[in-house]
Amino acid sequence: MIELTIPGRGELRLQHLVTDVNGTLAVDGHLLDGLVKRIAALRDRLEVHLLTADTHGKQAIIDRQLNLTAVRVRGGNEAEQKAAYVRNLGAETVVAIGQGANDAAMLKAAGLGICVLSTEGVAVETLMSADLVVANIFDALELLDKPLRIVASLRR
Repeated sequence: MIELTIPGRGELRLQHLVTDVNGTLAVDGHLLDGLVKRIAALRDRLEVHLLTADTHGKQAIIDRQLNLTAVRVRGGNEAEQKAAYVRNLGAETVVAIGQGANDAAMLKAAGLGICVLSTEGVAVETLMSADLVVANIFDALELLDKPLRIVASLRR
C-alpha cells in the first residue's frame, strides 16, 4: 500500500495499480525495455492489474514477460469497461495509468489518474481526465516509488 496525505486534497491509500497496456506499457505490441523490473519492484506495495483491448494480438507474450494475466476488454464501450473495473476494485484505492481515449474514464474514476505521453500519442480527453501528466511510463512508475513527488505536484 502507498499512503499519502495531500494538502488541500486529503488522504490517498493506494492498493491497486491498474494500467493500460498498448501505448502505455508497450508500443506496437512490444513491452518497453526495462518495464519488467520496474513493475516487479512495485508488486510489494501495489497489486498490479493490466487492462487491454490487445490491439496487436501480443498480450499473451506480455503476460508471460510480466508474470501477470491481463484482463481483455471487449470491443465497444471499452472506456466504460475499464472504468467499471476500477470501480469494482474500490476506485479510491486505485492508481490508474493510461494514454488512449479508452483510458479517460478509468483515470477519472481512480483515486489517482496518471496520463503518460506516448509515441502513439495521447487522447486529449485522457489528458484532461488525469490528475497528473508525465513524460513516459517510467516517470509514472517512479512517482509511485517516490510518492512525495505526487504530494508536491497535487498539493493546493
